[in-house]
Amino acid sequence: MPIIRAVLALLGSMLPIGFLRAETADGFDAQVEATVGPVLNQITSVVFYQAEIFGVQLTLIVAWLILAALIFTLYFKFINLRGFFQGFRLIRGDYQDDNAPGEVSHFQALATAVSGTVGLGNIGGVAVAVTLGGPGATFWMILAGFLGMSSKFCECTLGVRYRTVHADGSVSGGAMHYLSKGVAEHYPSAAGFGKFLAIFFAICCIGGSLGGGNMYQANQSFQQLVSVTGGDASWLSGKGWLFGLVLAIVTGLVIIGGIKSIASVTGKLVPFMAAMYLIAGVFVILFNFDQLPDAIGQIIAGAFDTQAAAGGILGVLIVGFQRAAFSNEAGIGSAAIAHSAVKTKHAATEGLVALWEPFLDTVVICTMTALVIIISGKIGTGPEGVALTSAAYGSVISWFPNLLTIAVLLFAFSTMISWSYYGVKASTYLFGHSRTVVMSYNLVFLLFIILGCQVNLASVLGFSDAMIFMMSIPNVIGLYLLAPVVKGELGRYFDALASGEIKSNRGS
Repeated sequence: MPIIRAVLALLGSMLPIGFLRAETADGFDAQVEATVGPVLNQITSVVFYQAEIFGVQLTLIVAWLILAALIFTLYFKFINLRGFFQGFRLIRGDYQDDNAPGEVSHFQALATAVSGTVGLGNIGGVAVAVTLGGPGATFWMILAGFLGMSSKFCECTLGVRYRTVHADGSVSGGAMHYLSKGVAEHYPSAAGFGKFLAIFFAICCIGGSLGGGNMYQANQSFQQLVSVTGGDASWLSGKGWLFGLVLAIVTGLVIIGGIKSIASVTGKLVPFMAAMYLIAGVFVILFNFDQLPDAIGQIIAGAFDTQAAAGGILGVLIVGFQRAAFSNEAGIGSAAIAHSAVKTKHAATEGLVALWEPFLDTVVICTMTALVIIISGKIGTGPEGVALTSAAYGSVISWFPNLLTIAVLLFAFSTMISWSYYGVKASTYLFGHSRTVVMSYNLVFLLFIILGCQVNLASVLGFSDAMIFMMSIPNVIGLYLLAPVVKGELGRYFDALASGEIKSNRGS
C-alpha cells in the first residue's frame, strides 16, 4: 500500500542518525510544521471553532455533542437512570449467552471501549478544567457525563443492530455500518447520503486512530517516563525510538490477535489500572476526610457562582461540559465499534452496557481526580495539567509520581490497542474485509508508534484530535435519524424480559 511505503521512507530517512541524535527529529519536526502546519491548523481551527456567548468562548463541536446527549436523554425517557442497573446485570454476566453471534462478552466489550477513552484526559485534562473553571466545573462535568450516557446507549445499540457477522464468526460494526445500512433501510431515498456519511466517518476514524489514538499516546507516555527518570539527564532522553520500538512490539503482540486478544488484555488491564488510580484517590480523600464536605461545598457553590473568573455560571458550565465531552467521547461513535463485537442476540443489551462507559470515565474517574485536586489545595500554586494532578496526589502519597507514570503508561497502552481495532474496522469498511488490509493497517499503526515517540508534531496531533471529533458530525446525524429504531429495540428487549422469554443465568 502507498501509505506503508511512505511511512517506511519517512522512518528510513531518520535512520540511523535520526534515532541516535534528537536534533535530526527536531529538524524533521520543523520541516513538517512549516510545510503542512498552516493547512492542518486551519482545519483544526474550523473543527474546534469557538463562538462567544455572553462573553464566554464555547467550542461549537462540544455544543453539538452535549445538545445531542440532552435530546437523547429526554427522547429515551432517562434511559441513563432506568437502564443503569440492568446494564450492570449484563456486565456481571447474568444474561450472557455464549452461543449468541459475536466474539466477546459484555464485560470485555465494555472494557475495550472504556480503555479507548480513559487516559490522559482523566489525569491532566481534569486538572486543566478545575484550574480554568474552579471547583464548580466538576459539577457540570458530572452532569455532562450523565447526559452522555444516553448518547452511548443510542450509538452502541445501533452498532449491534446493524453489524456484519462474517463467515469466520468475526464481527464488523460501528457507525459506518449503521450510517450506510440503517439510513438506506429506513430512508431509501437518502441511501447515498448515508453511504457518504459512513465513508466520511471511516476516513476520520483512521486519521484519529493514527494520531490521537496512537502518536499522541506514545509521545506523552514517553515524555512522562523521561520526566520521572531525570528529565534531560535521563538515559532515555533522546531515545524515543527505543521506547517506541519496545512499545510497538508489545502492542503488536496484542493487536495481531484481533478483538479477542485485545478484549482479553483490556478485560484485565482496565480494572487493574482503574482500581490502582481510584484506590490512591480514596486514600488521599480519607487522609483529608475532614476537608471533604468543604470540597463538595466548593463544587456546588462554584457551579452557580455568578462571579466565577471563568465567566460566571455559563463560563464554568462550558469548561465542565468541554472536559466531559473530550474525556468520554459520547456521540463520537468510536465506542460502537468495540461494543458491536459482543455476543448477544438483542441489540439493546449492549446499549445498556454502554451506559456505564461515561459513568466510569467521567462520573467516577474524572470526579475522583477533581476531588483530590480540590482537597489538596494545589489549585493556583504553579503546577498545571498532569503536573497538578501529580502534585495533588503527591501531597499525601510522596511516591505517587512514580505510580502516576505507571498509570500514564497503562492508560496510553490501553488506549492505543483499542484505537488500533477502531482503525482496522474503519479500514476494512473502506478497502474490504481481508487479511491483507488488516495486516497492512496494523503495520502502519505500529510504525506510527515509533514515529510518535520520536517527533513532536503539534499541528499533526492537533489535526488528529480534530478528526476524532469530526467523527461526531456524521455519527450524531445518524443517531437522530435512527433513534426510533433504538427505541423499538429497547421496547422489544424490555418486553422479552418482562414476559420471561429472556431469563437470567442466576435464576432470578
